[in-house]
Amino acid sequence: MTLHTRESLRLDWTRRALGDPEAPLERASNDASFRSYWRTRSADRSWVVMDAPPDREDIRPWLDIAARLSRAGLHVPEIQAADPERGFVLMEDLGDRQLLPELNESTADRYYGDALQALLAMQRHADTDGLPDYDEPRLVAEMELMPEWLLRRHLGFTPECTDWDVVEVAFRALVTSARAQPQVFVHRDFHSRNLMITDRDNPGIVDFQDAVRGPVTYDLVSLLRDCYIEWPESRVAAWVEDYRLQLQASGLAPADSAAFRRAFDLMGLQRHIKVLGIFCRLWYRDGKAGYLQDLPLVWRYTRDVGRRYPDIAPLVDLIERVIGDRDLTVPRP
Repeated sequence: MTLHTRESLRLDWTRRALGDPEAPLERASNDASFRSYWRTRSADRSWVVMDAPPDREDIRPWLDIAARLSRAGLHVPEIQAADPERGFVLMEDLGDRQLLPELNESTADRYYGDALQALLAMQRHADTDGLPDYDEPRLVAEMELMPEWLLRRHLGFTPECTDWDVVEVAFRALVTSARAQPQVFVHRDFHSRNLMITDRDNPGIVDFQDAVRGPVTYDLVSLLRDCYIEWPESRVAAWVEDYRLQLQASGLAPADSAAFRRAFDLMGLQRHIKVLGIFCRLWYRDGKAGYLQDLPLVWRYTRDVGRRYPDIAPLVDLIERVIGDRDLTVPRP
């Protein structure tokens, strides 16, 4: 299908769904996938149209997860119309106020408080039946993006056998920790760019289509060690402990604070090792250069937390040696 044909189909579908032959349509945003988002107005109300070309992305998982989260009382976009065969959804407009630019020293406790209450409701009440498990093959495959896209493609380094031994020891420790945790509904990208400040029921939650059943600390570390904003470690520790106490009351966390903190740290390492690879892949494969600017923070999390754990520290040393004095934000020719 040509671009012109897709544009015409999108506009025609939107107008039919709204029953308004004059409804306009203008781009709202893209994301890291093949989806695009468009804003329209009809009867003095703003709507968003999601366009996911069906030959590139199936919207049925998105619709399924939206329904699960809505039933659990979370604020996800209300769906007005959906057409999985053509790849369109007409839904509530949650606005443009991402959590990320709203965060500062004075707002963080309030906005993170809202986000953590939403996370608690999601982990306690969202249905996980039939969701994929965040199992060992999935966890390992994600981390393997790091040596492929960060080390080989971005830094031009090919690991040798002894290097792979270091990688495998670290990966084994991270998988073991993740699989030992209580398994709950996991959004997988529960962070400040996917949480919206709205006129009601904050936060609005988006980009949830990749949800799985997995470790209880995964979304917590996604939020509190966000790849796009950093907080003092003492503040993160206080948020983590407060949330652990709430989880403990629900039977989803151990009474041992140190054990929960270790699980949180190791889960963050699994996620950040994965993201080191994903952010590089988004540039070299998909041409999305902006993500390279976020590599230094993700690497800093990996380095600083990884050095606390003997099984992970050698991997940190390996990556640090390969990086040397390179600027991670500069693409390799």
